[in-house]
Amino acid sequence: MTTARHRDPAHSDTSPGAPRTLAEELRTRPDDGLADLLRARPDLLSPVPGDLTQLATRAGTRASVVRALERLDRFALQTAEALAVAPDPCSYERLGALMTGEPAQADAKAGTKADAKATAQRLPHAVAALRAQALVWGPDDRLRLVRTARELLSPSPSNPSPTGLGPTVAEATSGMSPGRLQEIIAAAGLPPTHDPVSAVTALAELFTDRTRMAALLGQAPPRAAEVLERLVWGPPYGSVTAHPAPHLQWLLDRGLLLPAAPGNVVLPREAALHLRAGLAHRTPEPTPPELVPAAEYGARAVDASAAGQAFTALATVEELLKEWETGAGPLVLRAGGLSVRDLKRTAAALDVTEPVAAFWAELAYGAGLLASDGEADERYAPTPAYDDWLALPAADRWLRLATAWLAGTRTAGLVGTRDAKARTLAALGPDLDRSPAPEVRARALRLLAEAPEGTAVTPDSLLARLRWERPPRAGAASETTDLRSRIARWTLAEAELLGVTGRGAATAHGRALLGPDPEEAAGLLAPLLPTPLDHVLLQADLTAVAPGPLERPLAAMLGVLADVESKGGATVYRFTPGSVRRALDAGRSASDLQAFLTEHSRTPVPQPLAYLIDDVARKHGRLRVGAASAYLRCDDDALLAEILADRRSANLRLRRLAPTVLAAQTAPDALLEGLRAMGYAPAAESAEGDVVVARADAHRTPARTAPAPVPDGPPVPDETLLGAAVRAIRAGDLAATAERKPAETPAASPPPSNGRLPRTTSAETLATMQAAALTGSAVWIGYVNADGAASQRVIAPVRVEGGFVTAYDHTADEVRTYPLHRITGVAELADDPA
Repeated sequence: MTTARHRDPAHSDTSPGAPRTLAEELRTRPDDGLADLLRARPDLLSPVPGDLTQLATRAGTRASVVRALERLDRFALQTAEALAVAPDPCSYERLGALMTGEPAQADAKAGTKADAKATAQRLPHAVAALRAQALVWGPDDRLRLVRTARELLSPSPSNPSPTGLGPTVAEATSGMSPGRLQEIIAAAGLPPTHDPVSAVTALAELFTDRTRMAALLGQAPPRAAEVLERLVWGPPYGSVTAHPAPHLQWLLDRGLLLPAAPGNVVLPREAALHLRAGLAHRTPEPTPPELVPAAEYGARAVDASAAGQAFTALATVEELLKEWETGAGPLVLRAGGLSVRDLKRTAAALDVTEPVAAFWAELAYGAGLLASDGEADERYAPTPAYDDWLALPAADRWLRLATAWLAGTRTAGLVGTRDAKARTLAALGPDLDRSPAPEVRARALRLLAEAPEGTAVTPDSLLARLRWERPPRAGAASETTDLRSRIARWTLAEAELLGVTGRGAATAHGRALLGPDPEEAAGLLAPLLPTPLDHVLLQADLTAVAPGPLERPLAAMLGVLADVESKGGATVYRFTPGSVRRALDAGRSASDLQAFLTEHSRTPVPQPLAYLIDDVARKHGRLRVGAASAYLRCDDDALLAEILADRRSANLRLRRLAPTVLAAQTAPDALLEGLRAMGYAPAAESAEGDVVVARADAHRTPARTAPAPVPDGPPVPDETLLGAAVRAIRAGDLAATAERKPAETPAASPPPSNGRLPRTTSAETLATMQAAALTGSAVWIGYVNADGAASQRVIAPVRVEGGFVTAYDHTADEVRTYPLHRITGVAELADDPA
């Protein structure tokens, strides 16, 4: 819709064709215009309005207007704020002056050096955006902001306006005595008036008259000018004592300061606008801030760096879930979530900070790979979907994580902060959903993608752009209180951790992730991912070096046989007696371990390592622990005597039952741990005397679905729904506004008026329906359905028989059959809508 400046009298709402209400203006819109409104404000479709009057009413409700204002960019919002402090209605020329200032004075005022040309060029687009969302209506010479928006944006002591303007003279002087008003206009050099209304009008006209106002201010004491300078850009309120200083008394006497409350004064809006050279805002922002380049890299270097981090992300998630799959995963707090101690323990295991550990846990949870098991002692464990995920190629596993992160509303950055009730928010807890998160993440990544390939932008410039596109709510002006800005900063860090971006720049697979087919991202990433290795390098100091990522079976076995000593570009594993015993407990023999190392090492197995394996294996299983409470048996009775004589075994409370058997008053697992702490290598045995293989079973939760994102309001409707909704609204409006022929009814039964269901007798209803079916004309009916809901419809009867009428329903845009006994009445239309 065009909003260029024009002064055609035909567009004035004082002319016969001008709309007098928002509903009337909506009727003049084409179907595409209505569809654009419903697309921009999908809450108006819940449910579909019955007609355009209902649509206009719903568009003016407080909740809907608040949501629409929150989705405006900064300049469109500044335009709406200017309209809120302008006269109602306001001409386009007056609005333009509020946004660009008075040309003769704007250059002379400090702090008002806005680009008036850019503002003037962008103003039609801002007004068009407000019109499209039904926040502004009326022709250009009588623009009107919807009443609810004006109430929300107009300045008041409890709700200061972003413009920094105060109340008008009329608003500030309401309740002032007539005598005091006459004193003010007399001090201002104005002639006396006969009533308070004309006195207020005269004072307001003085403040808006450039010449007379300049002459009045030229008489002001120097310190009075300083006071006005402090108040002019807001807040416009100040405090005074019971006996003001002479310069303040001079301002009070002339109405340049008006009483707002006991001890408080306010600068009236008309005076402030004169001092501002007519500007509603100190700095209009017609154009979005530019993204500032931070560094430039080669596109290949960026993609390669991100691919390496993507592989690290996969390894970290796998390591986390492997840590929690043994059945001893962290307990679920009573209120839900992960305890601080368990989060610290997880961070130490992953060798990351606690916030990063919270992010990985939330990522796995959001992707449906992690959940609570629902047992009596509820713990977190991998889900069955984790096994399916492990079977996927690496690029597809990354895509699963990236898409879950991009669409999820859970916000890991909130972990450790406090909610409105001062409760600490826990990782995996129930209160981490923030509905704006998916939109902010996608927009931040798209802004990065707008930069040239390989170019990183400064976070501050990106945040400034996001804050221009969606200004923070009142009271959240700072970044620390603005949730969207915080989510944007977390997005930049999380995208880097996940490998969506590299070195702060957008990647090829990151751009594809935002496209219509995210599957392309996996194809672009796959060639860049490092190939897992099938070998390690054994060292003489009982360590093994993995020069890169290992194949999963090799990494799993090596994780049992050795302990991870350090991570980085290469992972260092250390072999210890405890780690070798762990592998033997898992059912491996010494020869199995020697063969495994020989097969997967590019270097010969060092002699110290071979000796370590043989030595631990020789001792392993000589002692057998079973359940008595527990018993200990060994073919070497001297070894049992040695254990009995050792003071460290006192807490095990051992006693000899036979030369080769000792009984203990502790559980078998406690006995095993006690003997291992003493330096022995016992093995558990079953009731049949077989060695029990201590292989931890992989614990899985029952089947769980990934957490559903919390929607940020109603979803944007698709084109099919929009088309059907527009047709239904048009048809309902036709039924509500169609002109009816006067009914030929007795005087006691007046004809139905607009908006009321018609009332006719059964015989009159049947006769009118039959006549309409014969002539093919449309009629207006009142109808009550089986649920008792009344509605009015425009139908074209086709057949009337058996107590039913079959007709084309213009309201529903389809052929329907109605029982005649449910039709309350019928009236002919003045003009056939067909």
